[in-house]
Amino acid sequence: MADVLTICAGCRATDKPARGAELAERLRAVIGPETEVRVSDCMNVCSQPITVSIRATGKAAYLFAGVDPDTQADELIALAQLYAKAEGGIIDDARPLGQLRFCLLGRIPG
Repeated sequence: MADVLTICAGCRATDKPARGAELAERLRAVIGPETEVRVSDCMNVCSQPITVSIRATGKAAYLFAGVDPDTQADELIALAQLYAKAEGGIIDDARPLGQLRFCLLGRIPG
């Protein structure tokens, strides 16, 4: 199974339309084949849109919330690249993720 990056398509700020599906399309155009980009109707972190997860069989999974589709697309690309290379999904140095590392809600063991 490839790595899977999932973006909540239902997340929206109260005064803005949902942007998760648009973000997913942008990422699909640039993320390599080792990472599948999917959308989900709801990831149940509605208070902090946009929610993003990354996971794969046998690897740790990560959940991020409060991701800004306008400023953090490149950081999500960096996440996919780091995760693809990370043994067991463990990213030891999150600094290349920029501000995205501060959006992390948790890591779930693989």
